[in-house]
Amino acid sequence: MSREDLLAAALKLIGPHRSVSTLSLREVAREAGIAPNSFYRQFRDMDELAVALIDLAGRSLRRIIGEARQRVAGGKRSVIRSSVEAFMEQLRADDKLLHVLLREGTVGSDAFKQAVDRELQFFEEELRLDLIRLARLDHATLHEPALAAKAITRLVFAVGATAMDLPPEKDPELVEELSTMVRMIVTGARTLPPER
Repeated sequence: MSREDLLAAALKLIGPHRSVSTLSLREVAREAGIAPNSFYRQFRDMDELAVALIDLAGRSLRRIIGEARQRVAGGKRSVIRSSVEAFMEQLRADDKLLHVLLREGTVGSDAFKQAVDRELQFFEEELRLDLIRLARLDHATLHEPALAAKAITRLVFAVGATAMDLPPEKDPELVEELSTMVRMIVTGARTLPPER
């Protein structure tokens, strides 16, 4: 029994109205087909398992968004729209990894919330670098790139948390709205005059 098997068992148990913080060690062990004591060979406790899930979810989402950005590099498609579409596709993915990030940041323990915040900061830093790179390509100035990246990241995750409870038929409308809101933030960051 590996750590990955226990993470997969926990992911099977969470759902639209069930977060990792509500799972018991016994439930996860039973889903994984092991005795509860065997759990301790891989994780100290459920908090450690939840933090590992959050880390896994963050890495997975960063990889998917990165791939979306690579696909549009040099093409005519919008980086913003492609990234938002990739985010929404991941939201509906069977692995439920994104659900872990979106739910645990609001309902989990302090350890969960800190792990989610750490993942958000990773996204913000990657996005900050992307915003600077894209502004240079367009010969544009960029006011407060770190703050723009934070605004975009927090907005996307807030909309994602709401979207989890909506039917998938709403996704095209959400993608359109979210893409527009992100474009508004980017445009604002590029045109905002510096404070006197």
